[in-house]
Amino acid sequence: MKILGIGNAIVDVICKVDEMFLKNHSLIKSTMKLIDETEFKKLLNNLKIEKTIAGGSVANTMVGLSTLDNNVGFIGKINDDDLGRKYEESLTKEKVKYCYNKKKENLSTGTCLILITPDSERTMCTFLGTAGKISPEDINENDIKQSEIIFLEGYLWDKGEPQKAFEKALQLSKKSSMTLSDKFCVERHKKEFYELVKNKLDIVFANEQEIIELINAKSFEEVINFGKNLKKLLIITRAEKGSVAIQGQEVTACEAQKNLNIVDLTGAGDLFAAGFFNGFINKKSIKESLAKGTDMASKIIQKIGARIN
Repeated sequence: MKILGIGNAIVDVICKVDEMFLKNHSLIKSTMKLIDETEFKKLLNNLKIEKTIAGGSVANTMVGLSTLDNNVGFIGKINDDDLGRKYEESLTKEKVKYCYNKKKENLSTGTCLILITPDSERTMCTFLGTAGKISPEDINENDIKQSEIIFLEGYLWDKGEPQKAFEKALQLSKKSSMTLSDKFCVERHKKEFYELVKNKLDIVFANEQEIIELINAKSFEEVINFGKNLKKLLIITRAEKGSVAIQGQEVTACEAQKNLNIVDLTGAGDLFAAGFFNGFINKKSIKESLAKGTDMASKIIQKIGARIN
């Protein structure tokens, strides 16, 4: 297959909230917070569910690629429970090859509350469940070897078994890529992420906040210089400032689309990655790939959820 994604298999539960809800529950807008099952149930009791979708950052990217007729797969750990079965059915329906054999686990399938405020920003509260327990045994060697590129999720990185699963996938891959996922995620794993970006990854996706945090930059000019010295492919999204790809000394920029009816920013980065990858694996130029990423991101933020269709 063209690309194999490896990430958290999370069922997205989308809810609309006001600013006071975030304040009352000590949540920081536009970030992702890991919660336990008790906190998850407490929050859910005070919410009205808008929509439920099989998600997870890299899974969203794979679905986006599938809608563009690319042959892609996904590895993500689920439980053999009701949500797990729905998750697998959802991905299969989207024509993403699900490369994981579910079984009974001690923890339930992972779930993410996506809280959308009136300004369209999303705040995520994630109960990882069994998704965060991925191990090397969950990574099928043949699936990795038969893929042109693997795409890893920064959210998945953690000490112990998940880290070993990451390392196994990186060692077996022909070409590796990763999304840094979240500014707080970068803060938690800065040393390890820096090592991955510098020495083990071929392609890196980040937003401006994440890359600035990773390298402790004071300006975007420092980010550009870092990218040039990296001598790999670094793709950075900058919200209304557009996006930039840096490969060696070549810096390619793409403007953001204007006058959009923004409804929900959920999945914007995921679908941007899908659009970029679509261009990249089909031998389009970097500029064309950025433009396709921008187009996909622009479409997804004008609707609720992380599915184009």
